[in-house]
Amino acid sequence: MQIINPATEEIIISLEEDNSSTLQLKFDALKEAQPLWANKTLQERILVIAKFSDLLEAEIERLAAVLTSEVGKPLQQSRNEINGARARIKWMLANAEKYLADEVMVEEPGLKEVIKYEPLGVVCNISAWNYPYLVGVNVFIPALLSGNTVMYKPSEYATLTGLKIEKLLKKAGVPDDVFQIAIGAKETGAALLEMNFDGYFFTGSYKTGKFIYEKAASKMVPCQLELGGKDPLYIADDVADVVAAAVGTADGAFYNNGQSCCSVERIYVHEKNYDDYLNAFVTEVKSWKSGSPTADGTYIGPLTRKEQIAVLKKQVEDALNKGAKLLTGGKVLVGKGYYFKPTVLTDVTNDMLVMQEESFGPIIGIMKVKDDIEAVKMMKDTDYGLTASVYTANQERAEKILSQIDAGSGYWNCCDRVSAALPWSGRKYSGIGATLSHQGLRAFTKPKGYHLRG
Repeated sequence: MQIINPATEEIIISLEEDNSSTLQLKFDALKEAQPLWANKTLQERILVIAKFSDLLEAEIERLAAVLTSEVGKPLQQSRNEINGARARIKWMLANAEKYLADEVMVEEPGLKEVIKYEPLGVVCNISAWNYPYLVGVNVFIPALLSGNTVMYKPSEYATLTGLKIEKLLKKAGVPDDVFQIAIGAKETGAALLEMNFDGYFFTGSYKTGKFIYEKAASKMVPCQLELGGKDPLYIADDVADVVAAAVGTADGAFYNNGQSCCSVERIYVHEKNYDDYLNAFVTEVKSWKSGSPTADGTYIGPLTRKEQIAVLKKQVEDALNKGAKLLTGGKVLVGKGYYFKPTVLTDVTNDMLVMQEESFGPIIGIMKVKDDIEAVKMMKDTDYGLTASVYTANQERAEKILSQIDAGSGYWNCCDRVSAALPWSGRKYSGIGATLSHQGLRAFTKPKGYHLRG
């Protein structure tokens, strides 16, 4: 398997992929080690994960350089990701004892009723390339904390980062047979689905997630899916600082080259603020520096996957053929690397691909609406349900709008945001189950009720 630098199209390294035999050996080792790891105290496991977080901080420059080399995100955004992962780990460590400890539900003379949270066993984590540290720690950290062993398959586009994660976990004190990495592309993932894991946790596209869910169903084990989105945003008529809203939401749409499941992917603007917002938005987008992800000040680097360029071209062509206007971008940058210019389309309608299909790239459609009713109608018009955002001076108004949108997260005067304290979950095509928050800690456990008489 060749690891290619998306900025230069050069081969970084070639790696040998796992096969069914090597995966089975790793699975058997995880199975044997799981009871020993679970028998350690929670505090012992917490200390090991805390050490891992310290190592992320100590080696952040080397880790960021590796991440940038294989996924193409600007170096500062790679640093931001690693620091963000450490912040999530900090919350999990601070709350693990509270939410994984035994819960006494009833205590009266002669009777005690207790919930114990037992580990699932050996879990399979098929992870993503767009934020390998962030989406990774959402799964393997709470899995390890709660006493599971983990087979971690990084995306084939972020394998070097996956190997770094494995190395640092083991350097921190995670035993060799408690965390194993599966190397390879879709064939490796398919092989993992034929094995008898005690839970599957996937981050990626709806199409692949649906396939995994169907394969895991017959196993009668937990299967959680963190999938994509077509996340809408509404700018209401009472926004006081339209320019600031435009600048902030442009970042929400294009950060990490738009390669985020919770990136803003559709924007609806009240007609009162439409012109001012559009002017400020386009001005901001045109101010960004595109180019080498290792150069100072670069905001837009290359796309991670060459194949996504065709998706973006198709969305632009479809929109223009249906009457949209192109205000900036819409083209591939000439030269080496998978570069696509940040693209802003207006006069869009909800029947265009750019407003219906996940873009996962630096492209946005902006539509004018006359009122909240029309905005809600447009925002609801999607098969996805990850996040939705409303910018307005009135919190009650925002919450009323958001309550009508079937999405896992709602944002008032912010967007493209994830908190370790809140559940990260999708509705409809955006997935099933939750990571993060206390629900994300307990997602890797099996509750057992104890009826104790004495």
